[in-house]
Amino acid sequence: MHTVVKSLIAGAAGTSALNIATYLDMAIRARGASSTPQQAVEKLTDLADVSLGAGEQAENRKEALGSLLGYATGAGAALCYSLLAPPGRRLPWPVGVSALTALAMTGSNAPLTALGTTNPREWPPSAWISDAVPHLAYGITAYVAYELLRS
Repeated sequence: MHTVVKSLIAGAAGTSALNIATYLDMAIRARGASSTPQQAVEKLTDLADVSLGAGEQAENRKEALGSLLGYATGAGAALCYSLLAPPGRRLPWPVGVSALTALAMTGSNAPLTALGTTNPREWPPSAWISDAVPHLAYGITAYVAYELLRS
């Protein structure tokens, strides 16, 4: 199996783990979903001068496209990892998990910060934990999946 395919599968597995961790957090703490992905989609469509329709149709499209951006970020982070990882050599799990976690957090938060939909410098500690724990779940799962597929 080609490295790109392996990394995309690992990214999908990691993104699923991130979503599960996020939804568990939402269920345990009874908190609502973040509207940041939808805000990013709105800003991107405004920049590109693309219409998503009106009313409920536009809101539904923003929600769907926001979720798809998350999957693209997860796939992209794992793809970057596969390109950076030494060929034929397994990185130690703390290094690999840390790298994947950092790639996913950066791939998620940097564009959102650039678009002005969030500012991590203003987050309280609880927001950092809410962001870091699911990304760590991503890092662990993507690392394990990638290394199992490489074996």
